[in-house]
Amino acid sequence: MFALFIFFFILSVLIVVHEFGHFIIAKKIGVRVEKFSLGFGKVLFKKKKGDTEYSVSAIPLGGFVKLAGDNPEEYRGKPDEYFSKPPGKRFWIIFFGPLLNYILAILLFWAIFFIGYPTLTTKIGGLIDGYGAKASGLEVGDKIIAIDGQNTGTWEELQKIIYSKKTLKSVNVTFVRQGKEQSVNVELKEEVLEDRVGQKRKTGLLGVKPFDEVIEVRYGFFKSFGLGVAKAWDLTLLTYKALGRLATGGLSMRESMTGPLGIFFITSKAAQLGAIAVLHLMAVLSLSLAIFNLLPLPILDGGHIVLLAIEKIRRKALSIKAEEVINKVGFSFIIFLVVFVTYNDIVRNFGDKLTKIFK
Repeated sequence: MFALFIFFFILSVLIVVHEFGHFIIAKKIGVRVEKFSLGFGKVLFKKKKGDTEYSVSAIPLGGFVKLAGDNPEEYRGKPDEYFSKPPGKRFWIIFFGPLLNYILAILLFWAIFFIGYPTLTTKIGGLIDGYGAKASGLEVGDKIIAIDGQNTGTWEELQKIIYSKKTLKSVNVTFVRQGKEQSVNVELKEEVLEDRVGQKRKTGLLGVKPFDEVIEVRYGFFKSFGLGVAKAWDLTLLTYKALGRLATGGLSMRESMTGPLGIFFITSKAAQLGAIAVLHLMAVLSLSLAIFNLLPLPILDGGHIVLLAIEKIRRKALSIKAEEVINKVGFSFIIFLVVFVTYNDIVRNFGDKLTKIFK
């Protein structure tokens, strides 16, 4: 029950932030906002303030902002209607929703780095036969503090440094054993591994396993912000690489995509790990929502931006019928995607149980 609450809380925050982006810029530009709604289905609460009706509905899996005259059939040519504004101003109304989600992701990563997060130390917990670490005399319990002079404070940093040594045959490992600092040259063994987007790459490995020792890492206020921006940018590049691999068939949709059900199971695990894990999940989901919404697909914000670009080039909007056809195709694709990822989530999380039931 607690995991369900966290799940709906995260989704609600992300949706409200996204829709607030559309809302605040529309108001700033002078477009009348008729409705600001969180959720779908039966309305649980609503209140009219000024020109806008604010409401909360029973199913918090979405939301919307209704702008005056945002439908060509409803447009009456009034100055406070959406279509009365030039394409450039309408672009900012559309773009600011995903932008606020992206900014929220950066702020959450900033908070994580500043508050502190648990991570593995560089203490060796195991040595793999046939690799350089064991052959060079490294032992379980040794703590690696530098690779070729580069400091390694966490296991993640150690991995990044090693993976970056693609062309080297060996590295100099500085370690601490029983309080005494020592160093040794370790040969790297070349292996072909899959990276985070499923591409096979050659890399050299030491042949060490982490010790079950966790420390809390935190950074200063300003450095945390820089690390938050860097983290968001790294995940953005990774996401677009993954999308490119999906488009070319190099990455399986079944293995790489998840929907609300899958997110709920991820949220359940994050809730068990603590507040930092929940914040990290929220940051990743907020960034993913921003990127997904900017894809050039009809009915998504990115699709609307493409239509605005076409309107700008043609100096006139597409016909109502053409936009209807485009939106219907886009809506059908989104419905297919929702059904696909939901089915995939069910098979992934309940596949074994369903197999036993229908045997």
